[in-house]
Amino acid sequence: MSGHTENEITIAAPLDLVWNMTNDLENWPRLFSEYAAIEVLSREGDKTTFRLTMHPDDNGKVWSWVSERVTDRKGLAVQARRVETGPFQHMDIRWEYAEVPGGTRMHWTQDFAMKPEAPVDDKGMTVHINKNSRIQMELIRDKIEQRDRELRAAAVTAT
Repeated sequence: MSGHTENEITIAAPLDLVWNMTNDLENWPRLFSEYAAIEVLSREGDKTTFRLTMHPDDNGKVWSWVSERVTDRKGLAVQARRVETGPFQHMDIRWEYAEVPGGTRMHWTQDFAMKPEAPVDDKGMTVHINKNSRIQMELIRDKIEQRDRELRAAAVTAT
């Protein structure tokens, strides 16, 4: 068995701002509430290899892993996969962006399978990812929309 999730949100902000803020990896600890730190290990063209470290979970465990992320600005998509898989047999992620009436749609797809010894099975992780993706997407939406308001106000002030 394996897990599959799809979540999306519309952000009332221009595509360029959404793309730039969500692909600024060094800013992820300020954009996502779950990430404590990020360390960029290498950059080769559009591919970045990095280590993400989460805040401690309810049991005090700190989860960390290495991922590869390839951006396709022209195609408005990002493909990522865990290199250090931890409790996952595999984890593949795709982010897609689209201009829509009222802003930018951001769509996340995650395909994964848990290792037999993982603390949760595929079904349990699917529930967790769906719940957490909605939380993170709403936080990201709010932060980007706030930044858009700030930029618009600064532009009005400058004129």
